[in-house]
Amino acid sequence: MNWRTNFKFFKRIVIKVGTSTLTYPNGKLNLQRIEGLVMEMSDLHNQGKEVLLVTSGAVGVGANKMGYKTVPRTIPEKQALAAIGQGALLHLYEKLFAEFGKIVAQVLLSREDLDERTRYLNATNTLEAILNMDVIPIINENDTVAIEEIKFGDNDTLSAMVAALVDADLSIVLSDVNGLYDCDPRINDQACLLDQVEEITRQMEDNSRSRGTHFASGGMITKLRAARICMASGVPMVIANSNNHHVIRRIIGGESLGTLFVPRESKMHARKKWIAFGTVVHGKLHIDNGAENALLNRGKSLLPSGITRVEGSFDRGMVVDVITTDGREVARGMINYDSRETALIAGKKTSEIEKTLGSKDYDEVIHRNNLWIKE
Repeated sequence: MNWRTNFKFFKRIVIKVGTSTLTYPNGKLNLQRIEGLVMEMSDLHNQGKEVLLVTSGAVGVGANKMGYKTVPRTIPEKQALAAIGQGALLHLYEKLFAEFGKIVAQVLLSREDLDERTRYLNATNTLEAILNMDVIPIINENDTVAIEEIKFGDNDTLSAMVAALVDADLSIVLSDVNGLYDCDPRINDQACLLDQVEEITRQMEDNSRSRGTHFASGGMITKLRAARICMASGVPMVIANSNNHHVIRRIIGGESLGTLFVPRESKMHARKKWIAFGTVVHGKLHIDNGAENALLNRGKSLLPSGITRVEGSFDRGMVVDVITTDGREVARGMINYDSRETALIAGKKTSEIEKTLGSKDYDEVIHRNNLWIKE
C-alpha cells in the first residue's frame, strides 16, 4: 500500500502538538503558529474528518506565567504549574477554534484511567461520544493529580495511546524536528532523514536519546516509543516539523514530509491492545527457554513449569511482563494467579497446582487469549 497517497481518504486523525511547537525558546506562546494549526485542523473538520488534538504545554505555560526560566523537577511544583497553565491553554484553544465555528471539549487522562479495563472502555466510549457530537476533543495528561508511577511520562506516548484507544486512521506528531534521521544531525551533518520506517531497531533508539527544550518532557526516543504503539496497533504515524508551512494539510495531501512509520498489516483485537499498551505492568515473570519457544513459536499459553522467577507484587487479573533468560521482554499478559500463588507454583507441573495451593482454578498462569506477544 502507498500509505501517503491514501491519507486524504482517512477519516479519524489524531494530531499531537508538542511544547516546542506551541512556544518560542523563551517559553512564551507562539500565537501565530498555534492559530495556523487551529485553522488547518478546523479545515480538516470542515471536510468531514474527525480530529482529536493531543496537546502539550500546560506545564510550560504555567511556568512562563509564573516567571520560571525552566520547569522545576519536583512533582508537586509541576502539578501546580499544570493547574495554572491548563486553564489558560484551553481558553486559548477554545477562543481560536470558536473563530472557525468549532466546539471543543477538554479531556484529561491519566495512566490510571486506562489501567483498569472498565475505565479503559469508558474512556473509549467518552471520546467516541464527543466525536459523534461533531466536537473536537482536546486531550492532555491530567498532570495536576498524576503521580510518577502512573504517568504516561510524555504526550507522545499519550497521543499513541489515544490513537490506539479510538482506532484512529492516522496519527501525526508535530514537533521541532524534521523526522527521524539515520544518525544525530546535530553531530553529523551527513545525517539523512528517513522517509519511511517499517521496523524500529535498537540502533535507531540508541541514536535518539536526546531531550527536547527546557519546557518539553520528551525527545525523539519518546516519539519512537509512541511509534511502536501505533505500528503495533495498526495506525500509521508521521513525525514532522511544525515549522513547515501548512504542515497538516500537506501531510494529509500525501507529501513526503517527515518520517512515516508503517503499521502492522492487521490491527490488534481491543483486548490485546489494552493488555499491550493500556494497563500499567505490575510485575515480571522470568521464563526458561522451553517456555519462550512455546509462547513465541507455537502460540501456547504460559504454564507454571516454565516460570523460573517471579518479581513484584500483583493480584489476579493484573498484567505482568514475561522476561526471557537473556533479560528480554517478549510478552505481556493478564495473570490468573496472584504473586504469592505464582511464586509457589513456579517450576511445577500443572498437575501439582492443586496440591500446592489447595485448589486449582486454572491450568495456565497466563492463557494465550490474554497474552500479547511483543514483535
